[in-house]
Amino acid sequence: MMSYEEFIKKLEEEEDWAPGWEAIDEVFNELYPNQTPEHFGTNMLKRAIFGGDQYLDGYSVYSSPNGYKHIVTYGMTQLYAEKDSFGGDWSKWGYEMTMKLSAANTDDCMWGIDVLSNLARYTYTSERYFEPYQLIGNKGEPIKGGSDTAITALLTVSDTEAHGIDTVYGRTDFIQLVGITQPEYEMLKSDISKAQQFAEKLREKYPNLETDTDRTESILF
Repeated sequence: MMSYEEFIKKLEEEEDWAPGWEAIDEVFNELYPNQTPEHFGTNMLKRAIFGGDQYLDGYSVYSSPNGYKHIVTYGMTQLYAEKDSFGGDWSKWGYEMTMKLSAANTDDCMWGIDVLSNLARYTYTSERYFEPYQLIGNKGEPIKGGSDTAITALLTVSDTEAHGIDTVYGRTDFIQLVGITQPEYEMLKSDISKAQQFAEKLREKYPNLETDTDRTESILF
């Protein structure tokens, strides 16, 4: 890890340096070598720093050889050069969010990006962050707006592929949002200690816990 003196020197040499952003890219470049993701930046004027309601700077969507799209956020951690953030235990909230969607193309992923945007807004405005094995309900409604999918809630887990990294600002982990059915949500809500066992059972069909909005069966025990 670079020293504070090295950090300041690089900051002075490269005004547009974004070490936090580079750290995220490093993890995903290792997962998807030689792949240029589709990137979606949020409207600068709509970002919260300028009084808007967008709390993330953008999203990248990678195509996994395993047949799903892998989305990662940018903005839950410290992205840009910031002297006061150097050497912390955690980079801002300490994680970026991910989703893996069984989608044929990126257009089919835009609903997932909307979900991630809403969850980022929730965290920033309520100051409540996510950890693995927490539930996010949606009042029994499909998480994909305008659809009749049986997937109505989310379970948080550590991303099965994107592993955490130590940055100049502290630790950056990756929290994956996994779509679950309403019966699964109710089961886990009554006993969250079953969450890890449930995730292991779901991995028997979806090895990397990708969200399949066509899934109708529930894993109950």
